[in-house]
Amino acid sequence: MTEHVDVSEPEADATPATAAVTPADAADAARLVAFGLQPKLLPARDQEYADLLRRYREDPPFARLADAVAAGLGLVVLEVSPRAGMAVTAAEDSVFAVRMGDYARRAATDSGDRFLHGLAHLAVAAMAYPRPEDLADDGYIGRVTVNGVDAFVRQACRRLEERAEEQGENTDPATDAPGLEAAWRIWARRSSTGATKDARRLSGSTTGIVGKAAAFLTESGFLQRTGDDNGGTYRTTARYQLQVRDMAGSAAMAELLDLGIVSVTDGTATLLPADETDDLELVADAGLPFHGS
Repeated sequence: MTEHVDVSEPEADATPATAAVTPADAADAARLVAFGLQPKLLPARDQEYADLLRRYREDPPFARLADAVAAGLGLVVLEVSPRAGMAVTAAEDSVFAVRMGDYARRAATDSGDRFLHGLAHLAVAAMAYPRPEDLADDGYIGRVTVNGVDAFVRQACRRLEERAEEQGENTDPATDAPGLEAAWRIWARRSSTGATKDARRLSGSTTGIVGKAAAFLTESGFLQRTGDDNGGTYRTTARYQLQVRDMAGSAAMAELLDLGIVSVTDGTATLLPADETDDLELVADAGLPFHGS
């Protein structure tokens, strides 16, 4: 009888040893998140930022550490790439969250205006990316103008008014009532420009409200101002595309796009002309950013 001798090697540990996280690693991860909180800063213009982005993409443990730092601050990482940097957005309970109500209170003293500021932001997003494929294309750059956004909302007002009349609904909702059906009459009643004695745009006019929204988005790194024509011309950034992707499923965004004011023809977008424009108060020379052939 031959005795069996087990000469097999001891089984290797299936879980590889994980290198301990050092204070320097944590500092680098926090530094990367800090760069992400500076929306106007581009990786191409800061070597340290570019190096940390490269480490994030090539070093999975470091990426997990940076994600954990962001999560601890109440931030959601939308994308980490050379084009967008470390793009983060704040969760509702984050100390970094900028709520529309807070923004509107800073931008307007009248409570009714706060609702209009929210609609202005919604309209900028809808005009910047009118089609799902625009949001899906990383190379797509949206362009908007202040006067064009105001004209777009006024066209939406007309469509909503017609829809309400067809359905026999109340066409004079309360000022503080939620939803687009309330917004259209509030916006339509407001002066489009209403210049002051020195020809400055009134802050409470609808173009004034859109201008404030565009300025806020520019300060936040979502838009870049490209000129002064048509109340101010702007182009979108990669961060704004990511932000709009995040909000694209909202009911208000879908409702606004479903009005059919933005139409797709040969692959470009255009605003549909109104059947009757006498009572639309559309802005003269609005310089709409999308032109169909």
